[in-house]
Amino acid sequence: MAADNEVSTYRPTIKDLPEQERPRERLHRLGPGALSTAELLAILLRTGVGGESALAMASRLLARYGGLAGLAKASLSQLEAERGVGLAKAAQIQAAVELGRRLMLAAPEERPQIRSPADAAMLLMPKIGHCEQEYLYVLFLDVRNRVLGSEPVYKGSLNQTQVRAADVFREAVRRNSAAIIVAHNHPSGDPTPSPDDIAVTRDLVRAGRVLGIEVLDHLIIGHQRWVSLRERGLGFEGL
Repeated sequence: MAADNEVSTYRPTIKDLPEQERPRERLHRLGPGALSTAELLAILLRTGVGGESALAMASRLLARYGGLAGLAKASLSQLEAERGVGLAKAAQIQAAVELGRRLMLAAPEERPQIRSPADAAMLLMPKIGHCEQEYLYVLFLDVRNRVLGSEPVYKGSLNQTQVRAADVFREAVRRNSAAIIVAHNHPSGDPTPSPDDIAVTRDLVRAGRVLGIEVLDHLIIGHQRWVSLRERGLGFEGL
């Protein structure tokens, strides 16, 4: 016989909810716009774990990462390590996030516009903010600073001798970009610019002026932090 003060570990599953309150049924009846973020994520997860429903798991993940924006920044390995998630669910989450990003770029009138370094950082942090290797990304912009796309150019330890202007600007020329923003991550998590970062910036700004493609900024991305070399006047001074 259980002790009087024993705490029940029973947790309701989605099947325990009235049918009209289950996320899939609510979506079918009311449309996706009527569902909470947790309900939409629960539909994506499909199943829970160990007595925890998919809805409870979705709520836990959103709380753990500080909402949808934080969840979108989580790496595959971080998500995979969460209780009950595993590789399949982690891949589903990241695939959904990437589809959302691509949808934003699908129509020119709906492309995100870069109005500040923070706008660019928010686009790039989910891509490289938690990478264990160094990546250099380029954002391609039109004359109104709307994003035409982005592309990784380098992977691995970067320094001034390795980064070639031709590699950075090749796709920009093909896309007829008016400007670019360059960004790379510091796997250490500390976004403090190095002397090589400043030298690379200076070289790219000069090359861009020759090609008629402005380098608007060079961002260093760390763990939930970033630095704009343009704002600090590093690599852009006197040019």
